[in-house]
Amino acid sequence: MLPIVLVLLDGLGSRAHDVLGGRTSNEAAATPNLDALAARGSCGLLYAVGPGRAPSSEVAHWAMLGYRPDEFPGRAVFEALGRGQPVSGEHVFAYAALRPAERREDGWWLTGRPDPERDAEVAAELVARCDGIEIDGLRFSLEHVWRGEAVLRIGGSADERVTDTDAFFRDRHPVLRPRPLVPEAERTANACEEWSREVMRRLDGERFNVITLKWFGRPRRVPSFRDRHGLDGGFAAESAFLRGLGRCVGLEPIEANLDLGLAAERLEGGDTFVYLHDKRVDEAGHTKDPREKQRAIEELDAELESLPNDRAIVCVTGDHATPASPEVIHSGDPVPLLVAGPGVRADAVRSFGELDCALGILGQLRGPDLMPVLLNAADRPLFLGSRPTPVDGADGYPDKDLLEPLI
Repeated sequence: MLPIVLVLLDGLGSRAHDVLGGRTSNEAAATPNLDALAARGSCGLLYAVGPGRAPSSEVAHWAMLGYRPDEFPGRAVFEALGRGQPVSGEHVFAYAALRPAERREDGWWLTGRPDPERDAEVAAELVARCDGIEIDGLRFSLEHVWRGEAVLRIGGSADERVTDTDAFFRDRHPVLRPRPLVPEAERTANACEEWSREVMRRLDGERFNVITLKWFGRPRRVPSFRDRHGLDGGFAAESAFLRGLGRCVGLEPIEANLDLGLAAERLEGGDTFVYLHDKRVDEAGHTKDPREKQRAIEELDAELESLPNDRAIVCVTGDHATPASPEVIHSGDPVPLLVAGPGVRADAVRSFGELDCALGILGQLRGPDLMPVLLNAADRPLFLGSRPTPVDGADGYPDKDLLEPLI
């Protein structure tokens, strides 16, 4: 059985652009290392949650790592875990953001955000001013993390099934009223609305005068990565919420960007799964300059020369598409996928890009297909029809410590 290394290039998928000759940034980029790896392995396309669906990073990762929507705790829980905050199923979590807003005829419209350096001190003070508010038996506790953003913890039998107040598309709609998704959440939604109004009263006259809420959730008990897949190891990412996601499933969170030396070190230390995340391609996509995204892909390719595909199953893919086109944050376009390593069959693909990978032997996969494909390549698939452990959703050859011999 082989270990698995998953290299996740955030926002890797793209769209064709005229300035690139009708090609995507992946297809236009000079990627000799990825091309060589594609020629030695199996390729395909990946839709994290399905064709045309534009997932957030946390939703895409959750599916790709083999976890179900009903097990998803919400990104705010990941944000707390990634910053070392304790979490408990007794609390509902949301992500709070201090913002400037102006009153217009149809509501409050966001006009910006605090500067992480220039406004750091005043933002922290204003968030602290709104900590500890109690409404209808619910206590709202804020823990500031940076630039006026905070993890909100709601105690007192709250319900997480509440809509966001954050105007994610701030040029399209104003700050929103929180609403219950189910009748049982009405008390919490009403309290969140009153909390928002109380915050505005406390911040009246300040440059930053509202705090928005999004990503409501609650910690849930889920099988660890080791229990579900028979794998254990490190989860390296620069973003706190991703490290929190890794911690949520029992992987060791490591604050790092793409580092193949770290992967080699972890493999030598006995890890059976190593996750490496890099956000540069996603950040380049958000510039809305296709050539900038092309440059970012080329820069990353130069760092992928020493992938350990001689001793591990290596997968390179992305979580979603971040096309360098206006009016779209993420899109539901396909993401290139390659798998290489000992025993992996080479297909006819010779270069890394959407059109090329579409011809690969892996075909078109969805997020939940990824871990079974990698486990199979690593000679670790659970033989369906056997049930050696009681773990819900197990799909990998179980760790021997999970087996209970009859003595």
